[in-house]
Amino acid sequence: MYELRTDIEIAAAPEEIWSILIDFAAYPRWNPFIRHILGVAEQGSALEVCMHPAGARGARFRPTVLVVDPPRELRWRGRLLVPGVFDDEHCFLIEPLSDGRVRFEQSERFSGLLTPLVQDRIERNLARGFREMNAALKGRVERTCNGAERHI
Repeated sequence: MYELRTDIEIAAAPEEIWSILIDFAAYPRWNPFIRHILGVAEQGSALEVCMHPAGARGARFRPTVLVVDPPRELRWRGRLLVPGVFDDEHCFLIEPLSDGRVRFEQSERFSGLLTPLVQDRIERNLARGFREMNAALKGRVERTCNGAERHI
């Protein structure tokens, strides 16, 4: 098993971050990493996700939503072919801190036979994509909360 984890502090309430995080239709306007998600954030539902890390080839996959716990956690699981070949769980966590700030954590846990073969590529490409998305979310949320932009 291999896990990739990134986090960022954001000056906003958890509910404000949550509303942007689950507004999948708006992802193409602000998210440089997850270019689009089709579907709804409901436990058991299927999504279609297109991830495209900067400088790398994009990937489209169809995960199943495992956890929807507003405004704290969104988690899904994807698989390549059959269980045990290449499985992943992608998780977004929103943890309240003090003074109107939160820690937003994005992580992904990989397992299966192919994981050791692609671990270097995961670290190189996905880590950058996670950081880019985290920074873009922070910018969008903080602009929205400060009234500089209206959430559409």
